[in-house]
Amino acid sequence: MDTSGIGRRIAYWRGRRRLTQAEFGALMGKSRRWVQDIEGGQRQSDPRLSVLERAAEVLHVRLETLLSDRDMRADTECVDAAELVEIRATLHRHDVLTGAFVEPDPVDMDALRRNVAYGWMAFQASDYSPLGRVLPPLIVDANRAAVQAGGDAQRSAHALLTLVYQLTVAAATKFGDDALAWHAADRAVMAAERSGDAVAIAGAARHLCDAMFHRGNSREAVDFATATASRHERDLVRSSQGLSVLGMLYLKASMAAAHAEHRSDVPGLLDAAGDAAERLGVDGNALWTAFGPTNVSIHRVSALVRMNDGTDAMAAAAQIEQTGLNALPRERRALYLVDVARGLTQAGRREEAVTKLFEAEREAPEEVHCRPRTRRLVEDLRLLGAGSAEGRLRGLAGRCGLPA
Repeated sequence: MDTSGIGRRIAYWRGRRRLTQAEFGALMGKSRRWVQDIEGGQRQSDPRLSVLERAAEVLHVRLETLLSDRDMRADTECVDAAELVEIRATLHRHDVLTGAFVEPDPVDMDALRRNVAYGWMAFQASDYSPLGRVLPPLIVDANRAAVQAGGDAQRSAHALLTLVYQLTVAAATKFGDDALAWHAADRAVMAAERSGDAVAIAGAARHLCDAMFHRGNSREAVDFATATASRHERDLVRSSQGLSVLGMLYLKASMAAAHAEHRSDVPGLLDAAGDAAERLGVDGNALWTAFGPTNVSIHRVSALVRMNDGTDAMAAAAQIEQTGLNALPRERRALYLVDVARGLTQAGRREEAVTKLFEAEREAPEEVHCRPRTRRLVEDLRLLGAGSAEGRLRGLAGRCGLPA
């Protein structure tokens, strides 16, 4: 047994669970020196299987994760189930729900803003693994800040709080926890309304729209998004941030409409987003929206794919210029490539779909290895067959952690 490899994996997951060596040792019934030795590969004899089973239990990972020498990227790149559980538990904390915080020290607002920005930048870079560690303390600190602030500062604190909840929605949706996404989106809308800021309200509404349609409430999602846009459009068109969240609100509504029985709404919603992009005039990233003309174009492709019209989706994709795609964050580019792969699959061009998934993997491995929806596409291609791309597809499936 390779104890040095086991030790490195234990050290990785101990750090990821935010446990010190002493804390992990206490949970294991061992000394801190024992932890140092096993993490350093310095144990004189192989650890017993029962000890490793206990370590896996303490670290909330599978025993295979500690034992296997396989490529562990699919394990280490993603927000995992234990971290999603911790995020959910944080939302349910008494002080977070009631505002009855006992910590006397004021929140450092500058540090909080930096941490929120870090979380969003990590998400847009498809660097997902830090989010499981970052989000719980962010949720607590942003709620504390909203309770502590007064006057105009309270409005800005609630605007920051809604961004934290929106990031929570984005991460939960990415990893297929639709119930958590819905819960966080509801909190985002409440915080935004308390801020009184039209930009914050529209930003929260687009994430609630996203959470709604992922839970199967597509019609309600469209209605909520369009009602919010109508209510606040006059204020939103006055700034680049406002135009960006307004445009994204229409884009999320178009995605929801593509899943509903009223698909005839999709062109109008995309056109409304296009109007906002035209007024904005650039491919920007105000408030981490990645909104602009190119994002409208790739949502047009995505909408066609969601309506199972792969042929038209590929025709729309052919009109998008690479320079526009290059201006988008990695997460958005990789997600677009996955949509193209899905459209190619619908059009019966499965070998090309595998090639496109490889492009997405090179762009942002986490988007392919971690996201349940993308992994299902890989599985679908395995079932359908990919011709001369079968060997490459098997390798990709292995990197996604899928069974052989």
